[in-house]
Amino acid sequence: MRAIQYSHVAELPQLVELPEPECPVDGAVLAVRATGVCRSDWHAWRGHDPVPLPMVPGHEFAGEIVRVGPLVREFRVGERVTAPFVNGCGVCPECRAGNAQVCPNQTQPGFTYHGSFAEQVVVRQADFNLVRLPEQVDYVTAAALGCRFATSFHALTRQAGLQAGEWLLVLGCGGVGLSAVMIAKALGAQVIAVDPSPSARQRAAELGAEHVLAAADPDAIAELSGGGVQVSLDALGSAATAAAGVRSLRRRGRHVQVGLMLDTNAEASLPWGPVVARELHVMGSHGMAAKDYPELLALIADGRLDPSVLVGKVVDLEQAGLELAAMDAPAQTAGLVVARLS
Repeated sequence: MRAIQYSHVAELPQLVELPEPECPVDGAVLAVRATGVCRSDWHAWRGHDPVPLPMVPGHEFAGEIVRVGPLVREFRVGERVTAPFVNGCGVCPECRAGNAQVCPNQTQPGFTYHGSFAEQVVVRQADFNLVRLPEQVDYVTAAALGCRFATSFHALTRQAGLQAGEWLLVLGCGGVGLSAVMIAKALGAQVIAVDPSPSARQRAAELGAEHVLAAADPDAIAELSGGGVQVSLDALGSAATAAAGVRSLRRRGRHVQVGLMLDTNAEASLPWGPVVARELHVMGSHGMAAKDYPELLALIADGRLDPSVLVGKVVDLEQAGLELAAMDAPAQTAGLVVARLS
């Protein structure tokens, strides 16, 4: 089968021929129809998140089942499916409690084994990790869910419990941030979006944000939201944005940290005075379990949410490696690149 692979950190990924993957007894093999090109893939390729080499990247995908293992009971060949980028083991206490996104035995295509920049990809524990696609959701749209929409949806619904009519502050209007804006609007919330980039602010406004700001000023945010937002989401990941999110909350507000806190930000402090005095909630968020996908897919199927508007470019598989390497340059837009396979 054709696949995009790299054998060394930062080596330009190449189109190669690889054997078709073996199907695990409890897994499935998918014919990949579309796969997202994500900055997480770039981090692995650049060595920021070390992976076993050689590696076929790709963890945002949709396709058709072509083989299932003998222990699979819930899925059959020919079904249209996707899967979360975190594949749970299905048997640990976290998985049994419905929290596969924090499974201690998790696997991730493109990071722990060959991913979806290929004509076929494996999904392990298929009955637990596969998600059927509604007819209304095409492969490119499903691949666009990947890190961005699924991560934002879990953060806003399961973690922060965002409700219709509440105010949400989104810090950072890249892919995750803009996805959060769109999901919040679909849920009936009001949004204040913050980003230093004029084009990012403009895009957030086009997607429904009531207010856009170049910097997170808690006093200005309190005035715009009538006393502070109920929920803040840091999609960037820095000491400054995390602290600004906390300071912008009204009493008993909820801050959810989605942006990874890396390097010098890994041990960043928070303004604990307001956290204690206002009884604020501070939580992390990581991916989304397969069991929660149907609710997100329902928003898409009934037209309340259209992830395809954030797809900036659709390319062939042969170009996916070049698009991954192109992430060395600063992003000009938050448009997602999707590689489409026939």
